Amino acid sequence: MRCPAQISTIVVILCLYVCASAQTPSSAIHHYRDGLKKVDRGDLDGAMEDYSRAITISSRFRNSAKTTDNESEDITVVDPFTANAYTNRGVVRYRKRDFEGARRDFDLALQIRPNLAEAYLNRAATLRELGDDQGAMADLNKAIRLKPDLFEAFNNRGALKHDQGDLAGALADFDEAIKLNDKSAEAFYLRGYTRIALSDYAGALSDFTSAIKLKPAMAQSHHGRGTALMYQAKFDEAIQEFTRALQLDPDIAWAYFNRGLSFVITGDETRAQADFERCLVLRPELKEDLERRAELARTLRGKNPTKINLSGIH
Repeated sequence: MRCPAQISTIVVILCLYVCASAQTPSSAIHHYRDGLKKVDRGDLDGAMEDYSRAITISSRFRNSAKTTDNESEDITVVDPFTANAYTNRGVVRYRKRDFEGARRDFDLALQIRPNLAEAYLNRAATLRELGDDQGAMADLNKAIRLKPDLFEAFNNRGALKHDQGDLAGALADFDEAIKLNDKSAEAFYLRGYTRIALSDYAGALSDFTSAIKLKPAMAQSHHGRGTALMYQAKFDEAIQEFTRALQLDPDIAWAYFNRGLSFVITGDETRAQADFERCLVLRPELKEDLERRAELARTLRGKNPTKINLSGIH
């Protein structure tokens, strides 16, 4: 009956289409396209090399001795195509968890093309990782103003609003994201957790079910279904969903936490204890919270509520 303290599924996207002008050398475009293919294959180092070559070919540096790792504003841009290459290289750096390097690349992309919505979207994700939520929100707002159909921006802004406690704002953004793209499992998953926080358990269950239909192996959506079912006091069904989530990802601490509480309420203390122990191996800082909620769960044993509330669970 516990949801993650944060629900953020941060999305970064590549600029998939080459905005080539007549001055873009074909070799730059070739490296750019190779970079896209290598990202798809998971070859991040190879993609980094290709995007760096595309940047070098399509730009002219004042100091030709500069290396790609030390690029700064000291650059004379020959071709606005370079902004796309910087954006994609920033995505690669983000995925390699080089957040400072990613931010530098997105900054450079926006110096070249100040209206590149994808660069704002990606920089916002990077700023979140760097702890600058205010800057992230500003970038997401800018991305949406520039490109109102960029559903990833609504998705990311909704997640940020949820984590900041603006649940109504988060719900509105997820609604818009799903309106723009009803094939996004992540959007349904995120809206589901927002609906749980708003005590709309039936709506949450519907959203998690939609997410699972789109992406059956998404463990967190099964955990979400279990959470929604548990709030509706459907403990046996909830246990099945938590079990499925753990089959897909055995390291979801909250799934052990919640399944353990379900076992407590249904009277199976042995399996509850095993789940609690596993939960604390993964997240030892939850010990005090877990013990308090387990005691509250024991007060529900033998009762037949239609809904439950274990004090402070959101």
